[in-house]
Amino acid sequence: MVFLSDKTHGFENAEEFLELLKVNKDIRFVRFMTADMIGERDCNFTIPVEAINAGSLKRGFGFDASSLYPERINESDKLALFDPTTARIFPVAYETMTPGFERKWKEVIIFGDVVDPKNGYYVYDSRTKLKKAIGSAKVATGADRIFIGPELEFFLFKAGPDGSPVVEDGKPVLMDDGGYFKRGRHGEVRKEIQLLMSEMGYEFEYDHHEAAPSQHEVDVHYMDALSMADFMMLYRYSAKRVARAHGLFASFMPKPMLEYNGSGMHVHQSLFKDGKNLFYDKDDKHELSAVAYQYMAGLMKYIPEITVFLNQFVNSYKRLVPGFEAPVYICWDPQNRSNLIRKPEYEPGNEKAVRLELRSADPAANPYLALAMMISAGIQGIAEKLPKPEPSHLDVYHLSQNERDRLGIRSLPGSLEEALELAKGSELVRSVVGERFLDDYVQIKKKEINAYKLGIALHGEPNKDDPKLTRYELEKLLPIL
Repeated sequence: MVFLSDKTHGFENAEEFLELLKVNKDIRFVRFMTADMIGERDCNFTIPVEAINAGSLKRGFGFDASSLYPERINESDKLALFDPTTARIFPVAYETMTPGFERKWKEVIIFGDVVDPKNGYYVYDSRTKLKKAIGSAKVATGADRIFIGPELEFFLFKAGPDGSPVVEDGKPVLMDDGGYFKRGRHGEVRKEIQLLMSEMGYEFEYDHHEAAPSQHEVDVHYMDALSMADFMMLYRYSAKRVARAHGLFASFMPKPMLEYNGSGMHVHQSLFKDGKNLFYDKDDKHELSAVAYQYMAGLMKYIPEITVFLNQFVNSYKRLVPGFEAPVYICWDPQNRSNLIRKPEYEPGNEKAVRLELRSADPAANPYLALAMMISAGIQGIAEKLPKPEPSHLDVYHLSQNERDRLGIRSLPGSLEEALELAKGSELVRSVVGERFLDDYVQIKKKEINAYKLGIALHGEPNKDDPKLTRYELEKLLPIL
């Protein structure tokens, strides 16, 4: 029997969650995590445990949403509805720094939905969008589980006294010169992230130094889509907390160093029903079912339209260029890591291991919107019964444009501006996020594009012989991603 005083996660209902707060006197606050609509910030606020009871859990907790969403000031009152089953005790104690008032306390991290107190639905809540996409996918396919497994890459840069990244000569300061699978420095940071999050109930598969200097990867075991999106929010929060304790800044910026590989978020995906993998067919050469090929075809057909939600910033498109192991062209192959989609073949014959890997997304994305778009695109491919895409065994980087045209190989959007225009005209995108959300999202992203262009007009383009980020990226994006 597990006593609640010993339990750190896996609470089954509101009663069990409330009992935890009652018996564990070290817990003083509950921290609610959410995302703003564009993923620019991982947002959170805390509630003292004394304010949490059965009534307040049912009613929700009021907050001003005008800073997170494009709300009018006189319509900004929203409610956070906690999901008690997502609660996890954060293992590291928080503490005050005020001399003479030394205190330590524990907090519970919790997720949930943002709602409008008038009608219960809030048009800008991205977690709700993912829940809707999951529900639609299950109805359309009969699947009861949608499994997701992301590879979240990040950089560790030198941090200043205030915790922000140190920039010297127009670049964040690297902490090692290691490469893929090399020892490098700060492997203990990767271990601490895993140990910390393992105590919150998460299972990890491996960690390693990535291809670029100071670049790292920690891979979690796959889980259902909504739980994974919540995890991705908590992962970024935890990685930054651990890094800060080492005098480092954990950056999920897609391309902080232009001369090196950027950070991607390769997303492994599969559908299950009654414990059976709907993507598996033992008689197929690649062990992929007709459903898997249709899902893949949906991703390939709609990826230009959904890219702005997978790659949300002007900096994202500096990663999606040839020569740095990032996809540029819309094609697939079981082994070729330069393609948009890959079918990993580590475990031939293992039904549960069969999955598709989408390689274009980056770790700065809003995870709820990114997963909602991927799932919806794949499911649309199944609904349309799209034909099986043929694999591309060629090095598409070295094909001419005429050769790619002949093979029907399209390109991903080359800029945030292009991606935004494609999303604006997409019926699929509107069906996932709604008219009002998309219209406001477009306006917010246009402001980013204009600010980026204005920065270049005022300060000039970086020297092409010594590639650096623009001042806008260094000052506005690097510190928050």
